[in-house]
Amino acid sequence: MKNKIITALFLSMLCLKAQAQQDPMYTHYMYNTLSINPAYAGSRDALTITALHRSQWVDYKGAPLTQTLTLHSPILSKHIGLGLSASNDKIGPINNTMVNGSFAYIMQLNKKSKLALGLSGGVNILQANLSSLSLDQQNDATFSNNTSNRVTPNFGTGAYYSRERFYAGVSVPNLVQSNYSSTENGSASNGKSQRHYFFIAGGVIKLTDNLALKPTTLVKVTEGAPLQTDLTASFIIMKKLLLGAMYRTNDAFGVLVGFDVNEQLHVGYSYDISHGNRTFSYNQGSHEVMLRYDFIFSGKKQIHSPRYF
Repeated sequence: MKNKIITALFLSMLCLKAQAQQDPMYTHYMYNTLSINPAYAGSRDALTITALHRSQWVDYKGAPLTQTLTLHSPILSKHIGLGLSASNDKIGPINNTMVNGSFAYIMQLNKKSKLALGLSGGVNILQANLSSLSLDQQNDATFSNNTSNRVTPNFGTGAYYSRERFYAGVSVPNLVQSNYSSTENGSASNGKSQRHYFFIAGGVIKLTDNLALKPTTLVKVTEGAPLQTDLTASFIIMKKLLLGAMYRTNDAFGVLVGFDVNEQLHVGYSYDISHGNRTFSYNQGSHEVMLRYDFIFSGKKQIHSPRYF
């Protein structure tokens, strides 16, 4: 039974002919904004580097593993932001690597608010060793075709509005719906990547001098899959410690903890557990670790602390 569930999961999540949500998910989505919205580039007024690792469905054979590295900074003027993001997403025999450069034009709407418009461009590199799977029917032609380093272009766009205690953004990070169809060994496999639409928003509500509430959300929409929403509520204690809880519709709930080691370094950890799919009984939940570091430019005025977004 367990082998059949794993095979069914690969059919729905790995085979590109299935129209479903294909982009990786993150519990720390609020720290991984550049990966889904190029307009975020340069928004922190520093050279910001963020690294994230997610181990999903621990103890589940072939479960997803995702790593993301982003860096971005304003450059030349406060109106231009540049960024670079790289991610590697592996699930079973499928490995997808994405590298994108981002450009943002930042407009100062008034003294307290900004609006940025962004573009991104890069490549996706897909590898699929489907023949390595153990199948009930060993001669299934669907799994006889492997894909080695299939490179496809990618372009994205987004808009990002921000104030000191509020932000909102919309984006389409993968405009190109790449076709991965092929015919090998006398069998055909058909599929293409799906376009995803994202909406993000968040804010900070001051409760006392040493306590604030930080609600955030991410909404993902794509053809052929239910609308998915992440809802997160975190308390910021003493302007250094973050404790939060999250809920992802039809998928998972979990907890987050973060700590500002100093003005420049933030570390975070999260744990979530599935509730809305058949993997619930076969895994030990999902773990994420996150590091973010801001390089404050010498000769520039210091950036006030804390910086919430």
